[in-house]
Amino acid sequence: MGGAATSKSPNGYAGVSAKTPPGWVDGKPNLRVSISARHVHLTDEHVEILFGAGSVLEPDKDLYQDGFYAAKQTVMVVGPRRRMLPNVRVLGPTRPFSQVELALTDSISLGINAPVRHSGKIDGTPGCVLVGPAGTVKLDQGVIRAARHVHMNFADADHFGVKNGDMMQLKIKSPDCSVVFEDVLVRADEAAKLEVHIDTDEGNACNLEAATEVLLRKDDCACKNH
Repeated sequence: MGGAATSKSPNGYAGVSAKTPPGWVDGKPNLRVSISARHVHLTDEHVEILFGAGSVLEPDKDLYQDGFYAAKQTVMVVGPRRRMLPNVRVLGPTRPFSQVELALTDSISLGINAPVRHSGKIDGTPGCVLVGPAGTVKLDQGVIRAARHVHMNFADADHFGVKNGDMMQLKIKSPDCSVVFEDVLVRADEAAKLEVHIDTDEGNACNLEAATEVLLRKDDCACKNH
């Protein structure tokens, strides 16, 4: 393909030879697997209630995905019978609705039966109370255990032969703790970098820090049981 040529993929990715897709290294996707610890997403309104009138989220550390960050602010998450998790990090930017993402052990500690849901799918989920330095917010719903998923751009999706909404497999090889995670949801958009998110329980189960190899593949791979 010549230097000025473009191609349009089934995923909508217009590839230009001179442009490297987000996150690619040496002409191919660069997979990152990250543990997503418990955290909270807030609306603008709830930020002001929890931290004071006129407050906004203050970025503390950029996340791998461009435009997203861990904020300086934290909140206390309170469940039934006053069980609580202190200093739960708020992630930015703000969202149209507030949401609390926990691992199973977190939800057990709080006494909340949090269902496994993909981000944003909060209808019918349990709520909790959020406590900040300036006030409290009672959520009627929004507490979930975040389902494992993979962020990718359209060039990544073409590379793996998948599209937004498909399911993939993640195989993690680590000494005496190798695990294959099924049902990894593809969340594809133009700007994302290839990154799988698993929660702290899943990361501990596979001893991710000691992993020697990670492999991402289509869920219908013929070799999935080998």
